[in-house]
Amino acid sequence: MHLHFSPEDEAFRQEVRAFLDANLPEHLRAGMRATPSVFVEPDIGREWQAILHAKGWLAYNWPVDCGGTGWTTVQRYIFEKECALADAPSLPVLSLKLLGPVICKFGTPEQKATILPRILDGTDYWCQGFSEPGSGSDLASLKSRAERKDDHWLINGRKLWTTHAHHATHIFCLLRTDPKVKPQKGISFILVDMNQPGVEVRPIIGLAGDHEVNEVYLDDVTAPLDNLVGEEGGGWTIAKFLLENERGGACHAPKLLSDLNKIRAAAKDEPDGLGGSMAGDQAFMAALAKVELEAQALEMTELRILAEMAKGLPPGPQTSLCKMVASILRQEVDHLAVRLYGYAGLALEEQRPLYGNGAPEPLHNKAAQVAAPRYLNSRAWTIFGGTNEVQKTIIAKTVLGL
Repeated sequence: MHLHFSPEDEAFRQEVRAFLDANLPEHLRAGMRATPSVFVEPDIGREWQAILHAKGWLAYNWPVDCGGTGWTTVQRYIFEKECALADAPSLPVLSLKLLGPVICKFGTPEQKATILPRILDGTDYWCQGFSEPGSGSDLASLKSRAERKDDHWLINGRKLWTTHAHHATHIFCLLRTDPKVKPQKGISFILVDMNQPGVEVRPIIGLAGDHEVNEVYLDDVTAPLDNLVGEEGGGWTIAKFLLENERGGACHAPKLLSDLNKIRAAAKDEPDGLGGSMAGDQAFMAALAKVELEAQALEMTELRILAEMAKGLPPGPQTSLCKMVASILRQEVDHLAVRLYGYAGLALEEQRPLYGNGAPEPLHNKAAQVAAPRYLNSRAWTIFGGTNEVQKTIIAKTVLGL
């Protein structure tokens, strides 16, 4: 694997940098820096989405025939890395990176024609209905059901930890359509309109004080029969494809390394309590260097996966390795930030959002203000998208062959 960019890729990197300099407003950068979560609020994400959509750079991980950019895997990596370095807001992950590729691969021509354009222009905002009470890591045990009734599905059940359900217009769900077969064989992937009687969203407030996740109740909710994606009973196959895209095929390392660079730069000005700066604290700087080396190793692994994808291969089970390592490193980076800012980094500001007009004044500075909520929010990294314990099992069975 060559670790240098071709002249064409270097020219593309300069094009991306120039575009970000000219078109990424400072208020969106500031909003991203003050966001504790991996999911930005829609007011930030949708504005940046509209800018990229107008440029034609939004669906960069979709096939060309579905509205994708046609970028190579290297170009996608360059784009994500430059966006991370520029503090660009994260895009609506659930719509663009999870559901979009599913529709491109498994959807009917009619579904592609109606759903994909409404994702791109922001008309529809999707959330993901997978986990349930008692069915998280053991997702195949889910109990929410969809029954075929003449011209529609009748849906009943509960979904848990549903990110941004309180903002969403639609939800894509795994639902049991056949209770008599093997659990994985009786699950289907169905699209549901949230704006109808029987859908109730109840907020769950996290440790950091954020309303990010929810519990969704589905009580005699309906969906047209043609809202089934793929074959009936094929939901488990689609879910595995979606989770591979969620866990890998993306670049976690550039954002981690960008945040570490910010911590290293800030350490020069933060007092250590002994008359010096945190940059002179050997224990702190050694911990920073350790995490930085591990993030660089993760980046090499992500690049190897991208190199395989460039040959036309799927992300594969190796993505579980990237997801697990990235989750651990995300928590360690956020812990370093709390250590760096001391008492100021421990202060938890409950007022949200931490950006824009009316945002609370920081006790120390904006980076310190977000340290505690970001640290608390990142506890979820080793749980969402499959717990680290699940990832270790996948790695043992499918990567190591144990």
